[in-house]
Amino acid sequence: MAAVGAHRPGPLKQQNKAHKGGKHSGASQRRAGGRVSVKAQPRRRRLRDLNRVDRRHQALQLRRQRKEAVMAEKRGLGSREGPPHLVVVVPLHCRAAAQDTLRLLQSQDSALVRMEQGRAGGFALLCPRLKQRWRFVTAQAGDLYTVLDLAKVADSLLFILDPAEGWDDAGEYCLSCLFAQGLPTFALAVPGGTDLPPKKRIDAKKKLSKAIEKRFPEARLFPLNTEQESSLLLRHLSTQKQRHLAFRDRRAHLLAHAAEFVPAQEGDLVGTLKVSGFVRGQSLNVNSLVHIVGHGDFQMSQVDAPPDPLSLNPRVVKGQKRSQDMEVQDDCVNGTDEMEEDVKVLMKADPSKQESLQSEVVPDPMEGEQTWPTEEELQEAEASLKANRRVVKVPKGTSKYQAAWIVDDEEGSEKDDEDTEDDDMDEDMMEEAVSQEGESSGEEEEPAEEECETMTVSECLRDEQYDEKVEEDEQMLERYKQERMDEMFPDEVDTPRDVPARIRFQKYRGLKSFRTSPWDPKENLPRDYARIFQFQDFSRTRKHLFRQIEKEETEGASVGWYVTLHLCNVPASVMESFKEGKPLVLFSLLPHEQKMSVLNFLVRRHPSHSDPVRAKEELIFHCGFRRFRASPLFSQHTSADKHKLERFLRPDAAMVVTAYAPITFPPASVLLFKQRSNGMHDLIATGSLLSVDPDRIVIKRLVLSGHPFKIFTKMAVVRYMFFNREDVMWFKPVELRTKWGRRGHIKEPLGTHGHMKCQFDGQLKSQDTVLLNLYKRVFPKWTYDPHVPEPVPWVRSQSTLPVQEVDME
Repeated sequence: MAAVGAHRPGPLKQQNKAHKGGKHSGASQRRAGGRVSVKAQPRRRRLRDLNRVDRRHQALQLRRQRKEAVMAEKRGLGSREGPPHLVVVVPLHCRAAAQDTLRLLQSQDSALVRMEQGRAGGFALLCPRLKQRWRFVTAQAGDLYTVLDLAKVADSLLFILDPAEGWDDAGEYCLSCLFAQGLPTFALAVPGGTDLPPKKRIDAKKKLSKAIEKRFPEARLFPLNTEQESSLLLRHLSTQKQRHLAFRDRRAHLLAHAAEFVPAQEGDLVGTLKVSGFVRGQSLNVNSLVHIVGHGDFQMSQVDAPPDPLSLNPRVVKGQKRSQDMEVQDDCVNGTDEMEEDVKVLMKADPSKQESLQSEVVPDPMEGEQTWPTEEELQEAEASLKANRRVVKVPKGTSKYQAAWIVDDEEGSEKDDEDTEDDDMDEDMMEEAVSQEGESSGEEEEPAEEECETMTVSECLRDEQYDEKVEEDEQMLERYKQERMDEMFPDEVDTPRDVPARIRFQKYRGLKSFRTSPWDPKENLPRDYARIFQFQDFSRTRKHLFRQIEKEETEGASVGWYVTLHLCNVPASVMESFKEGKPLVLFSLLPHEQKMSVLNFLVRRHPSHSDPVRAKEELIFHCGFRRFRASPLFSQHTSADKHKLERFLRPDAAMVVTAYAPITFPPASVLLFKQRSNGMHDLIATGSLLSVDPDRIVIKRLVLSGHPFKIFTKMAVVRYMFFNREDVMWFKPVELRTKWGRRGHIKEPLGTHGHMKCQFDGQLKSQDTVLLNLYKRVFPKWTYDPHVPEPVPWVRSQSTLPVQEVDME
């Protein structure tokens, strides 16, 4: 057989890259020989180095840790070591049987009921057999602030529904506010409905379930007519997973169980308030500040540890006989006896470590920068003085001061001509003014005779009360017109005729590009900026504080302890509101949260409110645990470094609201209310806290419009934008644009009445409009007021009045 030759590759053979084994992870580990680098590897690298079995094991461990954390939270709430399970009962309908619900909850077997004095419907339920304790507080849906304040600290909300209609208009309004603020864990109960026929009962249940699906998807309805059903409801409340509200989980908070006011020696208006309650959320430090919702910030002098009034195994005090078969017990008067008995002082405030109440910086007027002129500036000043000197013939003995007032013949003749022209113009203006006054006086004499005519007045009291709102309707109509004009012609204004445009708009400037042109955030700041605080890096400070909270580095009263806080310099009105039945809610402040700064809120207009809301109107803010009044600015929400001011709150877009307010670390929910003339508060917008940034630039845009008078190929004569030659020369460097997308600039003025020759990048249309944009940075007004009046309770109405349509034309 003939030998077959070996195959030889040709020139087109594919050449693959050689395998680089040195960079392989296995090879690198073999070369390391078990040594581990000192530098910590990033998390992604560590996860990539783990094999599949280790990754599964790590995920299983994390899942198990989260599950154990949830179970520990469920077991701790309402137990012996934790605070009582706080349940706020909110009837959402005027016919909801709230009292029947409370009566059923109190009739539990082997449970002790302790009634609370000073609040109607409030009681504590102790069950030693189940090792659980609850505290129930009732809040009416019409009392909006009470519901919102209690929802800030509540563990669960129990909504009482009507079996036929579910909730009414007041309940709908209350639910809107609760969803915007942050809804904690909730349950839905429907008492009653047994008096309906079986067929109507089934239909009502289907109708109610269909209505609930929109508001509460996947929610369960609990009928509440028997003791067994109430026991199921209690079991559901104690075992369901808790919802977390971020603004309260990172701060210690409590709901006052008892309070005592000790007046100061100087007077009865201010004193020490002793507030007792269970610590929730985080540990409470005596050196931190405390905010009482609706009343302000205060310092603590000491923290006591009185006996727990809701203990599952209370001590038997000598000299007192306690019947074992007694199920209902009453507390002492305002809890003062329990605070005086066996009180232990846990900690006292250290003045060197205590937070200060200073909220503003006291500006020093002498801190203004003062520079000395340089030699070049001095030489320029001397040169200008020499240039302004003139040679004048004067009599002998005339001083320099007298020589300055002597006028040459040429100047005198020129001034005489100008004076005569001014006098002629003044005489013409006087004649026109006199003729106008004569005409106006003649016109005004005719209505004077009409006022003397007799007219019939309706004696119906209802019509008189209805006509009293005519002025408010006229003001609202004017606002509607302004809002519509701003939508049709955004930021456009008319050039004034009586004042030169260069003087009227002297604080404005032109920009080549609103997006890319630079603007110094420290330029021309107002005096109010000397009173506020600013962080060098706000996000880094926030992360550092939250990291300390997660590591539980705060020392003080632990969660679940029953403590008494001694608050200094508290007004007596706080105790009066507590005696009237208002809840007393306390939050501890994080560092720097008492200081003033510029806060930016990202909000969206609520669909239930359609009236126009103008910028710098006084609004009521509910930011996290704070309430205050301020006059904010509205601006666009963009990713640029400059943000355009909006004159009205737009209904179709998210907007940023800027105001002076105390520092609050996000996340925190925000509700905006507007007060009516009758005292009621309307919800106008909801959102969240965006940032604490005084350097956020809000730019007000102002558009001057002109019309093309003569159009050439790329040139045009524009009029009605300015009305004198000097204004045209002043605004000559600013770029022009048109509504149809053309761009250009001013070439030269024509005549003395404001006509100007402009050049564009294309030929204009006759129906086009020439625009000139001017910009100015604006700042909010300092109208911060921490005292917000209580709103008028919501009036539950069964029917609504028809809305009268207004023709804007």
